[in-house]
Amino acid sequence: MKTFLKCLIVISFAMIAASTYSQVLDTGPRDGIYDKTAILQMNPIPYVPLREADVIWSRRIWREINMKEKMNQPFYFPEAPQGTWKSFMQIVLDNMKEGTITAYEDDKFILPRNYNEIMKQSEKTIKKTLLREGTDVEYDTTYTESFQPTAVTKLKIKEQWVFDRQRSVLEVRILGICPVKESYTDQGEYRGDIDMFWIYFPECRNIFSKVEQFNLKNGDAGRLSYDDVFMKRMFASFIYKEENVYDRKISDYATGVDALLEADRAKTSLHEFEMSLWEY
Repeated sequence: MKTFLKCLIVISFAMIAASTYSQVLDTGPRDGIYDKTAILQMNPIPYVPLREADVIWSRRIWREINMKEKMNQPFYFPEAPQGTWKSFMQIVLDNMKEGTITAYEDDKFILPRNYNEIMKQSEKTIKKTLLREGTDVEYDTTYTESFQPTAVTKLKIKEQWVFDRQRSVLEVRILGICPVKESYTDQGEYRGDIDMFWIYFPECRNIFSKVEQFNLKNGDAGRLSYDDVFMKRMFASFIYKEENVYDRKISDYATGVDALLEADRAKTSLHEFEMSLWEY
């Protein structure tokens, strides 16, 4: 009887050890010294309810974020996904493919677009002249290159500034984001930027709040989500359009230094309006 009990105990310990070993193999080694779970439990802070009767001033602004600028580089990198760390464009495309983010034709957010259609239109046809192997004979070849998220180097933002008299607050809320890709000729010459699609920001906040962006100041311990970055305005940008009766961009009536001065004037007018609210 004692021998039977001993055998039963040994078998039980062996089964527990095997189960533990199996779990370790399933989860794999941890890349770090602690488990990062806080970012996955985060939810976006809901907007404060806003009544039309309380809005006594409003203005729409369109901005452009250049991801090549140092402050904006966390939007662009990494060029290839590294585990859960992905670029902003890669996050948007992955969620569009899954159907959790909807793409729209323009910043009116009326006509939705299909993910496969966008990827097909974003393919690039490349023509090259090559040499046949072992000969000096040249031949032309054409092939299609699939769209890469690294082609997106800019983001456009549509936002609305409002003054809420109920709370005596001037605040801004982002309405939409548009990825902008660079366009080149067959000879590799830059020929301008192309707006790909628009996404409705309030619809995406729950997704962005659970995705971490690289923190330039605090590194891996930052716990800074993309929703935090947009809500706290932690990016560099310039105004390329403000709401006007002609519905035109700054580039439509000003160029060069004049365009920069006009963009700066639009930014300054927002701050001056806020400061003038508290004059006595």
